[in-house]
Amino acid sequence: MDVLKAIRTRRSIGKVKPDLVEKDKIEKILEAASWAPNHHMTEPWKFFVLTGEGRRPLGRTLAEIAKEGMEDPDTPQNREKLKRAEAKAFRAPVIIAVACTPAAKPNVKKIEEQAAVSAAIQNMLLTAHALGLGAIWRTGKPAYHPKMKALFGLKEEDELMGFIYLGYPDIEPPLRTRTPVEKKTIWIENDQPYA
Repeated sequence: MDVLKAIRTRRSIGKVKPDLVEKDKIEKILEAASWAPNHHMTEPWKFFVLTGEGRRPLGRTLAEIAKEGMEDPDTPQNREKLKRAEAKAFRAPVIIAVACTPAAKPNVKKIEEQAAVSAAIQNMLLTAHALGLGAIWRTGKPAYHPKMKALFGLKEEDELMGFIYLGYPDIEPPLRTRTPVEKKTIWIENDQPYA
């Protein structure tokens, strides 16, 4: 698939079939991620590929985090909420947790490391689309919770950048539009203040 077409036609696909995704496709997605630009060649990404019962600990941790905000987790309503929280780990046959592990060098800035991992995630999403897969990048409060960091054995300075839910699409991707780029662009051709 042409890269410009992939960029324009990629959509976040949150509803996927339970069918297994071939390992070689997952490996191609991870390989594409590893070619993202990164300052000082630090390659600050780390991937955790969760499949099958390997998703179960993620589900339990999602439920534990949800439980923290409950006054009484044993009410029927809250038990149902906890069940739904745990089930989130099974919305896709593959979940790739993506972490940023910044290099411990004085010239390396954490924000640049996170930007590199975000670029790696974009490569993953585009490659998944090119391979006929649906994917969605999920973040939110649980992704940044200390229990999630502990689950993946991340250090204090590391960050979980989110989860890529991956599978074969079970919905037709919606048509989307974007704000015309002209409305987001300022051309500066003369020696003048920028703002």
